Amino acid sequence: MSYAMAYGMEVYNIAIKEGVNLTVGGLSNMTNAVFLDALKEAVYMGLFVILFSNLWGNRIGSAIASKHCNPEQDNPYICQLLRQAGTIAVMCPTMSLVASVLFNIIFANAPLSQLPAIWIGTTLKNFPMAFFWNMFAAAPFTHWLFGKVFQNKQEIK
Repeated sequence: MSYAMAYGMEVYNIAIKEGVNLTVGGLSNMTNAVFLDALKEAVYMGLFVILFSNLWGNRIGSAIASKHCNPEQDNPYICQLLRQAGTIAVMCPTMSLVASVLFNIIFANAPLSQLPAIWIGTTLKNFPMAFFWNMFAAAPFTHWLFGKVFQNKQEIK
């Protein structure tokens, strides 16, 4: 899941950085170079996602969901969606901070005093994509893939 999220978000951010969204036709004008560049960045950004989701993202996301849903009484699918939403609410600002520090402060030499504004802007830009990418692409794909790879031997026909 971490790499699915990292890759999708890198595709989105690289396309924006390259101005693809500003061209006539918008994001439909992406080139293969966007996907290749995103793959390169996702290698190390995925490591940050794994680290921070294991340290606090998944735990806090689960705690948020447990305040609103009980899997023993409520629909387990709804509980799963609430857990995903809680995790996104924690991980998007976390990874936006990582990206702001890496790409704006370290690589682009922006003044450290601008970090709060850069971080807020990055979070505002990334949150809608993170939410919809997780809910409708990364999570369903990851659940499907792991279901196929790790299916019960009795289910294999």
